[in-house]
Amino acid sequence: MLNIVTIHAIRKTSSLPRTLKTLLLSLAVSDVGVVLLIQPFAISLLVKGLQENYPACGTYKVFEILLVLFSKASFYGVIAISVDRFLTIHLHLRYQELVTHKRVVAVVISIWVLSAFVSSMVLWVPPDNRPLVLSIGTVIGLLLTTLIYIRIYLAVRRHKNQIQALQAQHAAQTGEIANFTSLIKSAVGIFYVYLVFLNKDCDNSMKESIYQHHTEGQVH
Repeated sequence: MLNIVTIHAIRKTSSLPRTLKTLLLSLAVSDVGVVLLIQPFAISLLVKGLQENYPACGTYKVFEILLVLFSKASFYGVIAISVDRFLTIHLHLRYQELVTHKRVVAVVISIWVLSAFVSSMVLWVPPDNRPLVLSIGTVIGLLLTTLIYIRIYLAVRRHKNQIQALQAQHAAQTGEIANFTSLIKSAVGIFYVYLVFLNKDCDNSMKESIYQHHTEGQVH
């Protein structure tokens, strides 16, 4: 419900740039998919496992495909938003010229296509190699996002010194200072989203273990 409310709030908030709105909506939709599809699916598998009434192998494949699809779309969405917030601080006045709404829409489509491709590995990658492949992609994404926030921190610290210098100048600079301050707050807010995602990623890993456990139980 909170994700649905968030989607409604993002659509109605006129102060958010269209580019950020698009990225946030994609992230919220992927989270809604996790809640509406993955969570009930995982619970049903748990219940059937406790009853020793294991479903067909195809059911577990569908579960893993959906799990990887929505969790990776959420993961890539967090990375994309982190990059977007870095670009707002790094490019500043050139941001609107280079980061257009059409380009962001193309990025969102690419995120879902890539997530669908990764989830399709369930069908053609051997089960023994699948966790390694997914883990490599996750580690690369986490390292990239961590590097981005380190760069954001360094940029914010540098611009903070510049803002302090601007505050001593003419009052005409006030609007620019306020604008950049809001960009910093936005970047910090997305960093909190990143931290929350790390916790959610652990939850998705637990669901992966549920899948593996029940699959092994069915084989035995």
